[in-house]
Amino acid sequence: MMTAATDTHLTDPRVRESKVTVPVYGQLPFVPERASGCDIFTRDGRRILDLYGGHAVAALGYGHPRLVEAVNRQCKNLMFQSNAVALDIRAEAAEKLVGVAPQGLDRVFFVNSGAEANENALRMACMATGRKKVLAITQGFHGRTAAAAAVTWNSARWYGFPSLPFDVDFIPRDDVAAAHAMIGSDIAAVIFEPVQGVAGAYDLSLDFVQALRDATKKHGAMLIADEVQSGMGRCGQFFAVQVHDIEPDFLTSAKALGGGIPCAAVLCSHEIASHFGSGDLGSTFGGGPVAAAAIVAVIDAIENEQLLANVRRSELAIREQCIVGPIKRIQGMGLLLGLVCDRPAIEVRNALLEHDILTGTSGDPEVLRILAPLILEPAHIDHLAEALSVVAPATI
Repeated sequence: MMTAATDTHLTDPRVRESKVTVPVYGQLPFVPERASGCDIFTRDGRRILDLYGGHAVAALGYGHPRLVEAVNRQCKNLMFQSNAVALDIRAEAAEKLVGVAPQGLDRVFFVNSGAEANENALRMACMATGRKKVLAITQGFHGRTAAAAAVTWNSARWYGFPSLPFDVDFIPRDDVAAAHAMIGSDIAAVIFEPVQGVAGAYDLSLDFVQALRDATKKHGAMLIADEVQSGMGRCGQFFAVQVHDIEPDFLTSAKALGGGIPCAAVLCSHEIASHFGSGDLGSTFGGGPVAAAAIVAVIDAIENEQLLANVRRSELAIREQCIVGPIKRIQGMGLLLGLVCDRPAIEVRNALLEHDILTGTSGDPEVLRILAPLILEPAHIDHLAEALSVVAPATI
């Protein structure tokens, strides 16, 4: 006879997934059943404040009416068509995206994920310049496909491919002199994250980012801004390079771009786009109608609900209220923040989860990441500060 405990074990999705999926993910000890706003409601009755947003994806939180209605309407009207035909909704998504992008980025190539966006930006840069070497920044993360992983710091331990697709070297982050010394006429592209997300929400210095732009322009190399995690309002402007006031040659966007619907984009100038013709690039699902409808809804919500201003207010409040308990200082920008802890960040994450607050760790073992939805409210920040205050500072 099957007991209740046995029955629960057999229906637990963590157990079921472990039997049929490749075991590559560490998973948290709760099972979401539904979510609304910034809250996740679990199978066992908990209400968890989500300050991690599914790795920075849930820009509008969960169940946002504008996004839900746009996706539902598009599914009813036309769920899918390929790029073999033009679509009004794809055109609208591209128009909206270039409308909020840095000046000069007026062409879009739609794909499906951040890694795919970076992969295509790197390939486009090599094709447009005819060069064979790419530079990235130490501690940066750009994805797990062949080219994107090749420019990811310390990816050799999991890279897997027998060789890299091009020559790669890494500029030490924030080293202005090294940037000028390493960027020369043999470089196809330099790829960087304005705020290094996986590295712990580390915001590159203004001088260093400007050095990357100056040196790439001088030597005819392409500058690729990877805004997969930092973009779509997360840093208080639509894109973090707008805070730095620079114009890259390429910009990649994903994660929050669709608010939970998988999509991504490569943005470039019409001059760069002129290097490519029919068949040079392609994606079956990139720019699909449902994804395009989601992009339109996310951009409209950010603009109409003044979410950029809310991000800036929220950042200020977190910086003012949350250097308490185990938190020594805060780095990052907007709602891409790294809380530097006085102990391993995973211990702080686990303590906060006991208070029904979900945060994230990072590649820096001392840094806890905040990737909250852009709709974050003052009460949510109060809750975080109160929970942190009861986590005692480490004793010396």
